[in-house]
Amino acid sequence: MQQPDLTTRLARLKFRAWHRGTREADYMVGGFFDRYHADWGEAEIAWFEALVDEEDVDILSWAFGTAPAPQRYHGPLLDAFQRIDYVNI
Repeated sequence: MQQPDLTTRLARLKFRAWHRGTREADYMVGGFFDRYHADWGEAEIAWFEALVDEEDVDILSWAFGTAPAPQRYHGPLLDAFQRIDYVNI
């Protein structure tokens, strides 16, 4: 099966980022997507696709640093996700 084009992948990710199931996660994950996705290449898109497959409670705990994120998420995107000012998105 062929991979969807970039526009389709980003549209799906935007929807998934903003429809998490909890308003807090919507703002955090969706706000992060809106702020950074324009600069992403294939590696960053694949990272975010994997992240949105995770449970909200896990994503939020990684963002706030109350639980360690799995090694596969470590790097500049996780660093940015943890630094973002979610109050002023």
